[in-house]
Amino acid sequence: MILSGSEIKAQLGKNIKIEPYHEDQVNPNSYNLTLHDEMLVYEEIVLDMKRPSRFRRITIPSEGMVMQPNQLYLARTTEYTETHNLVPMLEGRSSIGRLGLFVHVTAGFGDVGFCGFWTLEMFAVQPVRIYPGVQVCQIFYHTIEGEVTEYKSSKYQHNKDIQPSMLYKELGIRDDNQMKLDFEEARAKAES
Repeated sequence: MILSGSEIKAQLGKNIKIEPYHEDQVNPNSYNLTLHDEMLVYEEIVLDMKRPSRFRRITIPSEGMVMQPNQLYLARTTEYTETHNLVPMLEGRSSIGRLGLFVHVTAGFGDVGFCGFWTLEMFAVQPVRIYPGVQVCQIFYHTIEGEVTEYKSSKYQHNKDIQPSMLYKELGIRDDNQMKLDFEEARAKAES
């Protein structure tokens, strides 16, 4: 079940926190989140999953900034959110999608207990001018059945800024030989 807009309002201060909150951003079954004025762009030609990547910070001026195709831009919401006992989900707004702007490449699924700003993986099909503060995406909430275990992460939980990929923290746990064995085991299972 997805919460209605009125139920989102009813859950504020209980299972949902949105700061800052503006009544006019509530939709029939979601809440619009806005684009912060900063973005990150990777400086690496090849991104390596096993290592942190260099990036540079861009400020979106009030007169807007043109996003270029074939460039990944990491941004964040202006709003800080907390969600307890519900599953938060993030989607781009249809008006944004109709401009050929992807708001999240793949990470629209949130976890119960997530607290922080949402990092947006933005990609433009063609050049498009964006502006800080535009209502760029919407958060909506699913109910959950069963015992709830809240999200805990040393990577992304309680973040304060845009977060580049920290997959390298997971991959560094095992050495290269163990990763090779895991890969061979997964391939053998897939072939059987």
